[in-house]
Amino acid sequence: MTREAERPENSEEHVVLLVAGLAGLAVSTLGSALGTVRGLLRRSDTAELAVAAEQDLIARGRLVLDQYASVPPAHLEVLARQVMARQAGDGV
Repeated sequence: MTREAERPENSEEHVVLLVAGLAGLAVSTLGSALGTVRGLLRRSDTAELAVAAEQDLIARGRLVLDQYASVPPAHLEVLARQVMARQAGDGV
């Protein structure tokens, strides 16, 4: 079956198929998430898991902030420092 054969005839059918696909995905994801939550609630170490999850999120947050919030040094500043280091090394 080619991609052309899979495409719906009109735009209304296209929209309906997209919405139905998204709804199916949402239902399956929600079912999976509920199963995971039920499994976590049955555990006896739920409090420890929550603390570990919080610490993990804080560590991830720090990594993201360090990665995106730090401003790299100005290009000309780096070049000037390299020239000064060479001049100091050459005794000029």
